[in-house]
This record gives sequence, C-alpha cells and structure tokens, in this order.
Amino acid sequence: MKRPTLLILLVILSTYLFAPKPEAKAMEPVTIALLAPVALQVANQAKPYIIQGIKNGAVHMMTMGKDVLDIMRLPLGVVQSTILMPIAFSSGVKNMVKGGVAPFKLAFHAAILPLKIFGM
Repeated sequence: MKRPTLLILLVILSTYLFAPKPEAKAMEPVTIALLAPVALQVANQAKPYIIQGIKNGAVHMMTMGKDVLDIMRLPLGVVQSTILMPIAFSSGVKNMVKGGVAPFKLAFHAAILPLKIFGM
C-alpha cells in the first residue's frame, strides 16, 4: 500500500475502534407508568388502520410474487423457441417477451409497495 492510503486507513480504524460506544438510556419507571395507558389507547385506535395496511400490503405482495414467477418465463421461452421450435415457437416468443418485461414490473411494484400499504 502507498503511505497516504495506509495513513488514512489507520485514522479511520482508530476512529472506529477507540471512539466511545453509544449507551442505551432508559426512561425512569414513573414516566413509563404514566405513558403506558396512553400508548395502549393509541394502539387500540390505530388497530383497524394497521390491519388494513397489512391486508393491502399482502395483496400487493401477491402481485409481486406473480411477477417473480413471470421472470421464469424467459428461460422457458428460450427453450420453446429453440429446442421446441416446430411445436411451440409462437408461445416461446410470447414467454420470452413476458419474461423480459417481468423484472421491470417487479421493480415498479416494489417501488409502489409503500403507497399500496397506505391504500393509495
């Protein structure tokens, strides 16, 4: 290694190794005892919305699972278009196109998953 690279590496390592570790700070029991009933009320009020969000997310995850399975159409289409050419050429081309588009559909559905969870 060159000397400046070694020096930079040494500085970074010493910073992470000898820096003080963060410590967890707990709240005092009185504050927890006062906030627990309020937290339970808030949780009970938010419960229907949380369940609805989980349902919406699960339905959209099923769509994403279908996209993952559609990705496997690409190699299937290649086999149908080459080895099974006289029998299944047209369906092989259709499978190759669907399999080629599936990763982009999966990326799009993964990007909009948070919106679907909120019901948008």
